[in-house]
Amino acid sequence: MTDTMKQFKARAMSRPGVAQAYEALAGEFAFLDEVLKARVAAGLTQAEVAKRIGTTQSAIARLESAEPKHSPTLATLRRYADALGYSVQIRLIKNRTDAKRKSVHIDVKSMRGAFPGMSTTIRRERRDRV
Repeated sequence: MTDTMKQFKARAMSRPGVAQAYEALAGEFAFLDEVLKARVAAGLTQAEVAKRIGTTQSAIARLESAEPKHSPTLATLRRYADALGYSVQIRLIKNRTDAKRKSVHIDVKSMRGAFPGMSTTIRRERRDRV
């Protein structure tokens, strides 16, 4: 982060309510960062991912955007992750009010339906290809 951005962030965070709003969105931005890093690591463009999962480049751009009105389904996230050679994990993490943070891992493959707005994590899955 440049010095100018650091200064801007410091000033913004000192304003009432900004720090709480920033913290509330931190999980979404962390997820988007993981999504983008996964696609870059796979060496694919948005158009290439779209072709692999049978959608348009603009749909992939919306999935990768921070636009709050777009909430992809769990099925869409699974198809996206699979196209990159990844799998999706959903974790419920205990609020920080407890001294120890615990997480619950859910096997997405055994679940049906979608959970819009739920924080998810994409993890690299080793695959042996013949």
